[in-house]
Amino acid sequence: MQHPAVNIINVSFSYAGQPAKLFNNLNLTIGAGERFGLFGPNGAGKTTLMSLMTGLQQQWQGDIMLLGNTIKTKSKHINKLFGYVPQDFALYEELTPVENLAFFGAWAGLSKTEIKERTGTLLEVMHLSEAANKTVNKLSGGMKRKVNLAIGVIHDPQILFLDEPTVGVDVQARRDIINYLLMLNKKGTTLIYTSHQLSEAEGLCNQIALIDAGKIIANDKLENLLAHHKQDGLEGLFLTLTGNTYSNQ
Repeated sequence: MQHPAVNIINVSFSYAGQPAKLFNNLNLTIGAGERFGLFGPNGAGKTTLMSLMTGLQQQWQGDIMLLGNTIKTKSKHINKLFGYVPQDFALYEELTPVENLAFFGAWAGLSKTEIKERTGTLLEVMHLSEAANKTVNKLSGGMKRKVNLAIGVIHDPQILFLDEPTVGVDVQARRDIINYLLMLNKKGTTLIYTSHQLSEAEGLCNQIALIDAGKIIANDKLENLLAHHKQDGLEGLFLTLTGNTYSNQ
């Protein structure tokens, strides 16, 4: 029996100094191989939930399982199961893409041969070959986003968490990133994605969860949610269920 990619079980969490719980016995299951979108108004808890699922946020109650493994163990095995592409660049701008991938590949436990093979493949599929040996601080915003993504997948994770992976990029870079993510998913990688680009999300995600005030208020196939609420797009669905427009701020 295949384990879910993510299984959140009765998770409660509050920030220090804030007595009210952001999450109170939250439950959520994300199936393996899904293209899962997590959306909600600003302050709803989606970024915090992403931090909990990746183990970046601590001091919570309940359990979070990645492919049947609890993340509370914080083992190297758990870290190899997933990749995380944050909204803020998680790279060294004074290094080249090749050097960044070598560093993060080694940190993930890859051999020199594996790093070389993975780097060559990633640079090619993301159209970064010509920029391979330029320092990142000299690259365009779109190229930096692609390097950021390449770092997140250098170890070929089974689950990929994506927080605004295309923010601030041009049309070409966005297309390269989305096409690569769809290719990864076809190979079996589970995508867990949040973004303010709702039109982009409609093309990428097949399963949607809406979160508001720390609670999951909808969780279903996108097509089912649109049909049930008589909406023709994710933006209208979001407005109907939360009463908020989806701000880019």
